[in-house]
Amino acid sequence: MKTIPGTALVEMGDEYAVERAVTHLNNVKVFGKRLNVCVSKQHSVVPSQIFELEDGTSSYKDFAMSKNNRFTSAGQASKNIIQPPSCVLHYYNVPLCMEESIFQKLCEDHQVPKFIKYKIFDAKPSSKTLSGLLEWESKTEAVEALTVLNHYQIRVPSKCSYFYASSVKFSLQGQ
Repeated sequence: MKTIPGTALVEMGDEYAVERAVTHLNNVKVFGKRLNVCVSKQHSVVPSQIFELEDGTSSYKDFAMSKNNRFTSAGQASKNIIQPPSCVLHYYNVPLCMEESIFQKLCEDHQVPKFIKYKIFDAKPSSKTLSGLLEWESKTEAVEALTVLNHYQIRVPSKCSYFYASSVKFSLQGQ
């Protein structure tokens, strides 16, 4: 919002999405600041009020049809398990050769706090990707990692060249 620096107006798909955002994200601490998530008096984002941000990017972005939007259809949305932030993240869609050291380097390279526990789930013989859990010391550290690394394009060694640009995906794991 141009008139209130440090503030954004986010339009959600429905009233339940708004309720979940307020319930799960209000007062969560991220990058040294607390999020204040509340219902706006304005009912929708008005694209005609677009302006350029300090970094040169647009103040407006529509994620409704993004390939990363897990709520584009009722069928997709029904598969989602909404979780409040926790110190544990579930990762999936990583190459079979992914190792703890690659995750550690990823965190280090992006100045994300280091995780304290790493678990990889047993993959089926036909699997082309892996999944597992990463745990941080605090909920804040995990949320920061999620913010920075979700859908990050992983570059892995040539031994896994067929997954050279796999996108790691994270979701919050229930406590």
